[in-house]
Amino acid sequence: MNPKKTPLRKCIACQEMKNKKDLIRIVANKEGQVHLDSHGKAHGRGAYVCRQTECFEKIKKTKALNRAFKRDVPDEVYTALAEKFQEGSDH
Repeated sequence: MNPKKTPLRKCIACQEMKNKKDLIRIVANKEGQVHLDSHGKAHGRGAYVCRQTECFEKIKKTKALNRAFKRDVPDEVYTALAEKFQEGSDH
């Protein structure tokens, strides 16, 4: 028996379904701010990207976050994501 189902989300870069906890969530809130959601519980529309460098490069190159949120995403968000990927590669 599986006591608890693991929620799945789709990476906006590779389009693969993965465990929610294995993905990085980016949120756009009602005020129009876009930021990383490290806890996965922030209010607003979320988009997920997996922790693979290729996926990060793809969303940056194709501006996938702009499409996901239907608005321009500031470069600072991509910079914050890049830092998150640097942290992940240290492990």
